[in-house]
Amino acid sequence: MDLAEIFRVMRRRWYVLVPGLLLTAGLTAGAWFLVPVSYQSQSTVAMLNSRKGAAADGNPFLSMEPSLTGMADSLARNVNSDAAKADLKAEGLTLKYEAKIADNAQGPLLWLTVTGEDRDAVLKGNKTLMAFTAQRLKELQADQKVNPESMIRITTIVPPQTPEPQLKNKIQYLVMAAGLGVVLSLVATFFAEARRRGAKPKHRQEPDGRQEPENRQAPGPREAAGPESADTPRPTAADLVEESFGAEPEPPRDQPTVQLPVLPVAERRQAKRPPSWVK
Repeated sequence: MDLAEIFRVMRRRWYVLVPGLLLTAGLTAGAWFLVPVSYQSQSTVAMLNSRKGAAADGNPFLSMEPSLTGMADSLARNVNSDAAKADLKAEGLTLKYEAKIADNAQGPLLWLTVTGEDRDAVLKGNKTLMAFTAQRLKELQADQKVNPESMIRITTIVPPQTPEPQLKNKIQYLVMAAGLGVVLSLVATFFAEARRRGAKPKHRQEPDGRQEPENRQAPGPREAAGPESADTPRPTAADLVEESFGAEPEPPRDQPTVQLPVLPVAERRQAKRPPSWVK
């Protein structure tokens, strides 16, 4: 089936295709207004060297040691743990959040991201996550009995940003739903075309105006001669043998023949024998 045939089928079965496309468009538009929009807020924090380590020059940003990046990774894993989620839920953060090392970062930078459907709740949740991350950093070092002057510190690089709508995922879902609706409409169209063709077989026109199915077998020698009438006698075995071996065909039965009268043959009289006494 080429492209032209596809368009012809779509034009013939428009009463199946058009309602399907209209229904798909209506459902997609309704989903756009009914599916809630997701908002996201992000902040960035950095690990700083301890006060004792930065006492030489007094600038903690000049002493970014590789160990700080390892501490940032450990802190992110701790904040994403199930125990931390339970503690954050107790503090009022029930939205989805994530803590990870910033992409393409050249230092111990962490991204703190909160996602939800309520714009105000997302912004408040990001602030709560920042405070919880700083507190968890102190607890991890306190468990190891680190001197407060030698503890790694945390500072805010980017404060919680204004939540922005995340339309990318919503558009992707709507495009997938619309594509599925279009495919189902086309499938229904070609299914209706197949049912129609199966219910109405093709016929070819005979010279006398009759229609005959295309799959009819070729007529035999006696069928090609025409339909037999009620008065035409059926062929005998001898006729079939003669027809098979190429004997000369008999004249048509319906042609008039002239029969000549046949005179009766005189019976031969048996000569009488003379009596036995005649010698």
